[in-house]
Amino acid sequence: MKKYWLAVMTAVTLVASPVTFAQLNAVACEPEWGALLQELGGDKVAVYNATTAFQDPHHIQARPGLIARVRNADILVCTGAELEIGWLPILLRQSGNNKIQSGQPGNVEAAGFVPKLDLPTQLDRAAGDVHASGNPHIQTDPRNIALVATALSQRLAQIDVANAAYYQTRHRDFSARWQTALQRWNKQAAPLKGMAIVAHHKSWAYLNHWLGLREVAELEPKPGVEPTAGHLQEVLDKLQHDPAKAIIRSAYEDDRASEWLAQRAHIPAVLLPFTVGGSDQSKDLFGLFDDTVNRLLKVNQ
Repeated sequence: MKKYWLAVMTAVTLVASPVTFAQLNAVACEPEWGALLQELGGDKVAVYNATTAFQDPHHIQARPGLIARVRNADILVCTGAELEIGWLPILLRQSGNNKIQSGQPGNVEAAGFVPKLDLPTQLDRAAGDVHASGNPHIQTDPRNIALVATALSQRLAQIDVANAAYYQTRHRDFSARWQTALQRWNKQAAPLKGMAIVAHHKSWAYLNHWLGLREVAELEPKPGVEPTAGHLQEVLDKLQHDPAKAIIRSAYEDDRASEWLAQRAHIPAVLLPFTVGGSDQSKDLFGLFDDTVNRLLKVNQ
C-alpha cells in the first residue's frame, strides 16, 4: 500500500511541476526575430533562422531540412500578416508539431503585436501582391521591435516556466539598452525628416513612418511585380518634377533597376540592410538601425 501511494504522489508531482527545458529549440522565419530571440533567450534558447537577409521572405521553399527544424521546435517566431503565406502553412502542416501550430503558445506572429500600416480598403489581385492584413515589413521601425520584444519575452516565460525570471531579466536589460539606442537614433536621424526617396518595393512603410521619409515612387509598377522599362521611364519622368535624394533597396533585391534609374536621375542607389545580416555592419538588431540611419544620412548631405 505504501508503494502504491508513493507512486501516486510521484505521478502528481510530475504533472504539477512546470516543464523544464535544457534549452528551448526556436525557429525564426526571418533574421530579425532570430536576433531578438537571442537577445531575450540568451543561453536558454537555441535559435535557427529559416531565411537570411539575402532571401526574399515572400518566396521560400519548404525544404526537408527546414521541415525537420520546425518539427523539433518548441517555439516558432514569424512575422505573419501573410508575409510567409506561400511557405509557412506547408511547414506547419508537414512538421506535425502541435506545439507551434497557429493559436498555440509556441506560435508567435510578430505583426500581431504592432499597429499595421497600408491596410487595403479593398482586395484585388490585379493590384499586385497586396497583403490583406496590412504591410508586413514591421521590422524597419525600431519602436515595433520593442513591442514585439515585450510580447515575445512573455511567451518565452509561458513556455519555459522554470526560466521565466531569466527571460524577464533579459527583457528588462534589452529594453533599457534599446530605449537608449532609440533616443540616439531619433536624434541622429532628425535631419532625414522630409527626405524624398524612391523605393524598389513597398518594403519601407514603417521606416518612412518612423523617420518621416517621403516616398515619391516605387520601382515596381505593382507590389511584387518586377520593374519594367516603361514604368522605370515613368518614374524617371516623375523625378524631373518631384526630385528624390536616393533610391533604396534591400539586400535581396536585384540592383539593375535601381542602378538604371540612378544613372539617369543622377541620384545615388543605396542598399539598406532591411534585416539583420543585410550588411557587414548589421550583425545584430542594434547594428541594423545604426547602419540604416548612417547610410541614409550619407546620401542626405
